[in-house]
Amino acid sequence: MHTNAPSGAPDDDLLAVFDRQLRRDARPEGPSARVERSGSVVRQVGPEPVWNGILWSALTAADADGEIAAQIRHFEALGTEWEWKLYAHDRPADLGRRLLAAGFEAEPEETVMVARVADLPHDVAPAPGITLRPVTDEAGVELMVRAHEGAFGTPSARLGERLLSQFAEAPDTVVAVVAMAGDEPVSSARMDVHPGTDFASLWGGGTLPAWRGKGIYRALVAHRARIAAERGFRYLQVDASDQSRPILRRLGFTPLTATTPYIRRP
Repeated sequence: MHTNAPSGAPDDDLLAVFDRQLRRDARPEGPSARVERSGSVVRQVGPEPVWNGILWSALTAADADGEIAAQIRHFEALGTEWEWKLYAHDRPADLGRRLLAAGFEAEPEETVMVARVADLPHDVAPAPGITLRPVTDEAGVELMVRAHEGAFGTPSARLGERLLSQFAEAPDTVVAVVAMAGDEPVSSARMDVHPGTDFASLWGGGTLPAWRGKGIYRALVAHRARIAAERGFRYLQVDASDQSRPILRRLGFTPLTATTPYIRRP
């Protein structure tokens, strides 16, 4: 059952709902993952390919360094790479600086954007020659990985492993789609759904350079928005890069906050 977030919620109210549902009260992303509450920190842990890291914290200037050190000891014992997912409104205000001093590496900041599902287009035709293929099996995941690597230029084997794990363990929590030009995958995207919340989250959407500017990204957003509406979700959320932010704004997404991944490797 979804909560009753006000239909005209101001940003501060919506940010509080976002923090509560997706961070403080987060649920594991699948049976192999578990969410742990340790003092003023909420973290997810699990074996590869589970995402490991800090989802939420309520720290003060007095206790932040001690809590950072405690989390480092915890994850070092697990021997896994992990992330402190820091949001612009998290406290203390210098938490990012403290994480850098503790040996984390900051990745590029992204803008957290949110749109009401009902306000988004749900039926956008893909570009001529493009078909959208739902992904539900290993062959589809292989196509997604190819598209992702072609779009972003980075190895994406871990993405494939995580998707296959989700399909095997919790298929109702993920929607995946690949845009095909004939037999060639040219773009891919996925959506994580969060049962018991108002939110579904958009990920991916990168398109091969030769196919950009043809409306494929917009069609992929609409495809997922339609499915989110069918499943009763009220909001779509996306961590937007500089490239995707203008497109999302034109579609009706608005900035809610910003987030920076702080990575620590074993």
